[in-house]
Amino acid sequence: MDSAVHIKTKVLPGSKIEVTSSSLVEGEQVEVIVVFPTKPHKRRRHMLDILETTPPPRVFKTAEDADRHLEGQRESWDR
Repeated sequence: MDSAVHIKTKVLPGSKIEVTSSSLVEGEQVEVIVVFPTKPHKRRRHMLDILETTPPPRVFKTAEDADRHLEGQRESWDR
């Protein structure tokens, strides 16, 4: 039997993978190593994570500060 089998496959629903090879013997114990692509899959970042990486100065330090500013803007429209 071969000492190694190299197979590329896609991750199935439920984060499962399936390996099929004529080199595999039913009932024999094997070791499986999963190697990820060299370029990681781009994951969507949360808006707050992006904001934390922006350099200062930031206009508003808290959500409350932004709300107060917006409320002041709305009141100025009614004048």
